[in-house]
Amino acid sequence: MQSIETVPEMQLSAQEISQLVTELEEYHAIYSPLFQRREQREWSSLYLQGLLLEIPRKSIEPMVLALRGANGADVRAMQQFIGEGRWEDERILKQHWIEVDKSLGEEEGVLTLDGSDFAKQGQESVGVQRQYCGELGKRANCQAGVFLGYASRKGYTLLDRRLYLPKDWVEAAEFAKRRQKCGVPEDITFKTKQELSWEMIQSQIATKALRYQWLTCDEAFGRDTRLLDQIARANIWYFAEVPHDTRLWGQRPMTHIPEWSGRGRKPTKEKVAAGEPQPQTVLEWADSLAPEVWSRHCIKEGAKGPIMADFACLRLVAVRQQLPGPEVWLVLRRTLDGELKTYLSNAPLDTSLETFVRISGMRWPIETCFEDGKQYLGMGDYEVRSWRGWHHHMTLCILAHHFLVRLQCKLKKNTNPHVAAGPSFA
Repeated sequence: MQSIETVPEMQLSAQEISQLVTELEEYHAIYSPLFQRREQREWSSLYLQGLLLEIPRKSIEPMVLALRGANGADVRAMQQFIGEGRWEDERILKQHWIEVDKSLGEEEGVLTLDGSDFAKQGQESVGVQRQYCGELGKRANCQAGVFLGYASRKGYTLLDRRLYLPKDWVEAAEFAKRRQKCGVPEDITFKTKQELSWEMIQSQIATKALRYQWLTCDEAFGRDTRLLDQIARANIWYFAEVPHDTRLWGQRPMTHIPEWSGRGRKPTKEKVAAGEPQPQTVLEWADSLAPEVWSRHCIKEGAKGPIMADFACLRLVAVRQQLPGPEVWLVLRRTLDGELKTYLSNAPLDTSLETFVRISGMRWPIETCFEDGKQYLGMGDYEVRSWRGWHHHMTLCILAHHFLVRLQCKLKKNTNPHVAAGPSFA
């Protein structure tokens, strides 16, 4: 059985890593003009170097120590650059999207949505609160981030980031001092992770810097029908994992506005007509399929290697506020050990099953970005506590990751995505 390729893996050899100093200078030169002051240009270059160091922890002090020696003034200057520096992430990221399109862009590129959390001690860091922490797999003191990634047949990287602020952090009076101390914008309002995700998608739509057609996400986002409908209206084809209790109709049921009884207000709300079938859960649809409807495919999913799974798809009608909504594809993926994944997609009617099989294997890259970012690029090692500092740090981590991806594309390597050791600039 031929394996369906998803995204190429990435690895740089020790010999290739030795080239990084010169390559990084050329890469930083793309973004250098976007920093208004000479000092900002210098510290941004040094910070990128620090994120690529082979040292146990990549917070500011160890990075400065490795690059500049024991210099308290440099440590304080770097802390000020990241935590308080008034340079604009948005300008940097918009240029980054242009560069991603140059290195990875394809007409059928895939945007990927996911969250990544960062366990933290204490209560002083912006947005920190006891909440579910995916990094630890339980409720814990952490910060929660929402990220947008990109994947194509050429590779993968991160595009954008948002810090999720729990409702208390935004609205509760007892958090007012913390908000002020952390520099949270005064006009900020509470937004769900799904709303933050849509903001990032809107930025891509507005700039038109990057080519894409698809968007994939897990059920944390796929369960939000409002988000799915927003994506669909933007002419993006979503491939969203959904919970097994998601309901769909096999055929569009008849609806009507009930006749007025003559008393009270006249009915205005549409309802499903009496006698029409009830929508079924995706699990019920999966159980109803005959064995011959399923077909087996081999998917090459990066670091996980080839995965065998059985697939089936059905054209059904989504539920929206108890009424029939848009026609969608239900895509079912069942691994050989029986694990069932269920997805909805608004892709066109003529979309092939093989296309859905390939797209089902396009979400793993963003998870690998988080793994590589935290293990090799200091993504979770930051010690800054401010709103601006969190976003500055994540922006530069995103650039550092794409730097390695871009270098691999330049060297035309298609091997393993995990960089075994970072370069040494010391």
